[in-house]
Amino acid sequence: MILADTSIWIDHLRGRTTEVQGQLAAGQIAMHPFVIAEVSLGSLKDRQGTFALMESLWQVKVAELDEVRQTIEAHGLYAKGLGLTDAHLIASCLITPGTQLWTRDAALDKAAEALGIQAALP
Repeated sequence: MILADTSIWIDHLRGRTTEVQGQLAAGQIAMHPFVIAEVSLGSLKDRQGTFALMESLWQVKVAELDEVRQTIEAHGLYAKGLGLTDAHLIASCLITPGTQLWTRDAALDKAAEALGIQAALP
């Protein structure tokens, strides 16, 4: 499964990319509630439809805060330009076997690559 972060969803919702649609059609996109929450802060044309789609997707395991902190320490994720949501997404990928992270954020992508959870998508 592929966990698409907020940057991927924003590009998709603005019509800038077609990659998400293909992955959705293939049933490969997973969701994290923090991504839905971040998207909800933006201006959306079809809020109800967007959230219905996002909430219908398979959900990754959501890491507890102590798991996130342990992940940060164990993998040296501090001082790398990552935020709390980024760390949550990484931790969730690590505790949800077979899940890769898809992002356009350079720091998050670099961390995902180092941890072997980077989704190799455009």
